[in-house]
Amino acid sequence: MAFATIIVENRGHAGLVTFNRPKALNALTVEMASELAEALDVLEADDSVSAIVLTGCEKAFVAGTDISEVRSLEFVDVLDGDFVTRGLDRLESCNKPTIAAVSGYALGCGSEIAMICDVVLAAENAKFGQSEITIGTLPCAGGTQRLVRAVGKAKAMEMCLTGRLMCADEAERAGLVSRVLPVGDLLDEALAAAEAISRMSRPVTRMVRDAVNRAFESPLAEGLRYERALYRATYATDDQKEGMDAFLEKRQPNFSHR
Repeated sequence: MAFATIIVENRGHAGLVTFNRPKALNALTVEMASELAEALDVLEADDSVSAIVLTGCEKAFVAGTDISEVRSLEFVDVLDGDFVTRGLDRLESCNKPTIAAVSGYALGCGSEIAMICDVVLAAENAKFGQSEITIGTLPCAGGTQRLVRAVGKAKAMEMCLTGRLMCADEAERAGLVSRVLPVGDLLDEALAAAEAISRMSRPVTRMVRDAVNRAFESPLAEGLRYERALYRATYATDDQKEGMDAFLEKRQPNFSHR
């Protein structure tokens, strides 16, 4: 797949999407967002891909929206157009597990892209921020919503009101990222996570994602009922029988994804 602003590759069972505007610190353009959506369509349809890894360059994952594209827009333009949010909406609806491998700046929509992903791995030099207020606007792809759910109201409010950046270590302590890794190990660890996911049952993987995401959107009692219903549903799969047989026989399971 040939794109102008991203690089898309297959690495084992992982689909790797690399944001590729390093001179602009991977600032998100309409073209980049459109290409991201197209790449996700292709990778989602590829049966050899079990998980999708998103990454950038060492200095930046995505350092916000390209301001030169949106500076002159008027209210009606923004009201009628989805602009860069199209790619982010497509990422949210992706039915395969997604992993953000964040090095350098993840600001504005870059932070939002990371938070949409199922797993966020950060390099030691990563910096996260919802700094839209410093340019006279506010997040438009969930920054005020997901950040609160990830790190709590106090930190989210401070970051959104002051534009303060959060370093990788603080992000890990606050629950924004899963792990902090040396810059040189980041991509390998992200791809290894994708490979680990590929060894699991795909239908059960999808159920796990649904159950965890439901925790953000429902009261505890409803979430527990949903979890229990999904648990019962696994007993209608061949993979549940194979997984438990493999455990009892002390061998690795050979899931059929059925």
